[in-house]
Amino acid sequence: MGFSDYISHYLSAPDSHWSFVSLTFAAVFLVFFAIYILLRKWSKGVTLGYVVVFSLLFAYKANGVLMLLLPTTALLSFYLTRVMAAREGKSRRLWMWAIIILDLAPLLYYKYTNFLIEILREITSSNISPLSIILPVGISFYTFQAISYTVDVYQRRFTMEVNLLEYLFFLTFFPLLIAGPITRAGTLIPQIKHRYHISDHQVYTGLWLIMSGLLKKALIADYIAQYNNWIFNDPTAYSGFENLMGVLGYTLQIYCDFSGYSDISIGLAALLGITLKENFRFPYQSLNLQEFWRRWHISLSTWFRDYVYIPLGGNRKGNKRTYFNNFVTMLVAGLWHGSSWMFVIWGALHGIGCVIHKYCKRWLDPIPNYWYVRFISWLITFCYVALAWTFFRAPNVSTATTILSHIASDFSLAYLVPFVETRMTWTIFVVLGFGLHAVRQRHVDRLRQLYIDSPWTLKLILLFVVLQVVINYRLSDIQPFIYAQF
Repeated sequence: MGFSDYISHYLSAPDSHWSFVSLTFAAVFLVFFAIYILLRKWSKGVTLGYVVVFSLLFAYKANGVLMLLLPTTALLSFYLTRVMAAREGKSRRLWMWAIIILDLAPLLYYKYTNFLIEILREITSSNISPLSIILPVGISFYTFQAISYTVDVYQRRFTMEVNLLEYLFFLTFFPLLIAGPITRAGTLIPQIKHRYHISDHQVYTGLWLIMSGLLKKALIADYIAQYNNWIFNDPTAYSGFENLMGVLGYTLQIYCDFSGYSDISIGLAALLGITLKENFRFPYQSLNLQEFWRRWHISLSTWFRDYVYIPLGGNRKGNKRTYFNNFVTMLVAGLWHGSSWMFVIWGALHGIGCVIHKYCKRWLDPIPNYWYVRFISWLITFCYVALAWTFFRAPNVSTATTILSHIASDFSLAYLVPFVETRMTWTIFVVLGFGLHAVRQRHVDRLRQLYIDSPWTLKLILLFVVLQVVINYRLSDIQPFIYAQF
């Protein structure tokens, strides 16, 4: 390989083998972790710098040269926010908006340019061609973290003095890079201000979360994804019953995929002595859409609450304005997921559902909290969420409506037995995945504590069992995390 070929190789496409569920990443992380433990005993500054360098390498393996956007965003956001912090009054506000616009510019370009071109082409009936643009992995997540830091400093919710190294650690921390969870400066930075102790409880909690994430992502989500893809690629080739199984399968897949990633991310951070907030709390136990968004992707829903919904006026300006603010927030949340009308429709469905629930609360609240009332509330909420996921996953409106019309017009339980006989493992995983949602949080906490208190030999055996199960059932190709594309 010549020098030019060598350079071309290192400036090429991202390396998918650095996924959190790959053996390559596991081996690299073990080496990184061993050095990390040694450095922590020597110098806090060197340790932070070491993590930043590794995080940038991780970003490079995910994005190639597009990773340069990350340190560029970090440097501009850090220094300009310091300038803003020294201002008062109108000048301070103008600086805040300038920084937000600057942070958003790359995201808007890479994520929405072709979407705008498509809209312009439809309006003008022209033949404008889309640009060849590759969306950098994780850009939505680190952009939102940068914006949250600037706004929190502007509003003086975060007043701690931060140096450049600490800020680089905050914005580039590799467990958060691919798909969050979106972490505020107030959560992460105070933990790295001083040389912190990594407790046994943190390490064992981290291992528990990593095993949980592997089972969700690499076992359940990846295994059931293949059948779900068949349905959404060609729904007319399957019966209404099979289409319904595809919708239910994707409803579970996206939960296991994303919550599995969050578990691994939070678990890796715990191994490094960093405590991150939970990102999922049994969302399919929700009895209404408001509750669903308090349980699903908590870091994103609270971000939109604090930085979109409340600045719009929240619920402080009357019922009609509250409904409007709620709908707009969910519409923006839908558009955040991607430059497609399908995401807009998904956001609109959740916006409409949240508005209807708020409007009807005056009649719903007095209803006695009997078990069958809770069951009906859960069933309506779950069905609505699953319906919305159909538009989220489908490539276009035609496919989504075809799936739903097939379910409505061609559904028969006669397909149940042959379906289960043909796809026994898929059915077991789906039933197991949804069945876990019947478990209460206190039981999960108790089980985790039993693991933490167990002998190290039992912990090791359980780890090997989980790894063996994942290796036996996972597909040969590493399936990308769904939320990595957002």
